[in-house]
Amino acid sequence: MQPLHILLLIAVYFGILMIIAHFTGKSDSNEAFFKAEGKSPWYVVAFGMVGASLSGVTFISVPGWVRDSQFSYMQVVLGYLLGYFVIAFILLPIYYRMNVTSIYQYLNNRFGNVSYKTGAFFFFISRVLGASFRLFLVATVLQYFVFEAWGVPFAVTVVLSILLIWIYTARGGIKTIVWTDTLQTLFMLGSVVIAIYFVVNELNWEWGTMLSEPSLQPYTKTFFTDSFLATNYFWKSFLGGMFITICMTGLDQDMMQKNLTCKSLRDAQKNVLSYSFVFVPVNLLFLFLGALLFIYAEQNGISVPVLDGKEKTDLLFPEIALNGSMGLGLSIIFILGLIAAAYSSADSALTSLTTSFCVDFLGIERKEAKQQKTLRKKVHVLISVLLIIVIIAFKYLLDSSVIDILLKAASYTYGPLLGLFAFGIFTKKEIRDRWVWLVALISVILTYILGSLPPEYLGGYHFNYELLIVNGAFTFLGLLILVRRQQH
Repeated sequence: MQPLHILLLIAVYFGILMIIAHFTGKSDSNEAFFKAEGKSPWYVVAFGMVGASLSGVTFISVPGWVRDSQFSYMQVVLGYLLGYFVIAFILLPIYYRMNVTSIYQYLNNRFGNVSYKTGAFFFFISRVLGASFRLFLVATVLQYFVFEAWGVPFAVTVVLSILLIWIYTARGGIKTIVWTDTLQTLFMLGSVVIAIYFVVNELNWEWGTMLSEPSLQPYTKTFFTDSFLATNYFWKSFLGGMFITICMTGLDQDMMQKNLTCKSLRDAQKNVLSYSFVFVPVNLLFLFLGALLFIYAEQNGISVPVLDGKEKTDLLFPEIALNGSMGLGLSIIFILGLIAAAYSSADSALTSLTTSFCVDFLGIERKEAKQQKTLRKKVHVLISVLLIIVIIAFKYLLDSSVIDILLKAASYTYGPLLGLFAFGIFTKKEIRDRWVWLVALISVILTYILGSLPPEYLGGYHFNYELLIVNGAFTFLGLLILVRRQQH
């Protein structure tokens, strides 16, 4: 597929998003931008959240991860499922009862202003990194397969990507995103199913017997229970996945902002539960696609692309789709799926970061109505610029699978949020609020030191995503120390 054809396809796709933005952004009010006026149908939010959660990282990086990790990612996904139940029955009732715009307002009511700002700060860092990871991957694909041939610098590719998102979210915000995410999820799921169809036919496999094909077996081992010390041990992955979901969805303004646009708590709970059961088979499809791609590449002598002197398994899917011999159909399907997956998470991240900064740090709700809209628009631009800077920096810093790096980064940045919310929900104790920021900072430092220790120092134990639980525990224990000091 020629670079010009890819650009035309992207232009048509964004034209559709602009039409949706036109109709959903007519009011241009802060109530619509931040909370969609509380009128979103739960089933629309649920379907759209599938695309927002999976993102371009899942679309490209999960299939590319199969060679090195087989289907072990499903252990994490099963943990996600349990995490969604915690969100539906513990966190959502709290948010709806308090009628919050930003979920970190809970920390203000429970502990005080410093806890509130600390929680909002760690979300802000987490979501900037998370959104940047996702957009970095998509920008890399566009650069490698489109703009490189024209000599366009990577920085320009990034700016164009962010600019497009800014344009269609500037007026409607979350109200626009609830509906664009639905379209994007449809494109993404359709793309992965059709891609599997193309590859299975190209391999000349029978649909009824393909799961028993000998060449598939080396990739499909799912459960790893041999050694507790191993990185991919089942319970470490499962519990890590559960807490990753609790933090990256339930304690994340980006994901919860969509849930808070539902008409009632019951609708929001139906949204989360229905979405959670869809999430498991969808991830299994991505892993299955990854196995098929590596089998196809091996049979046809296709090498994993090398970028900046490093092998990038994340680029195998686009390499086969865009430069392979399966025709224009797969190329079109891949590009539609990629941009749908990428922008369904990136647009909501830009909106939620704008919301959090306006509400949590600038106190926009206390300002005059005339000032609020102007302030929101300025912050929207500044957050866009920040994302551009971070994504460009990642080009020189990242050297492994983006999905793995994303989940590991979450272990450090979401840990304090886990500890703060757990302490607030499961204890009745009051704390010395002014020292909470120090507890959170020390928790992250201790977690980093622990995670950086060579396995031989720990009896051969390899830390994985359970570092998130450890980080939350450090924060929880630190808050207990604050309580003891107050009681004396």
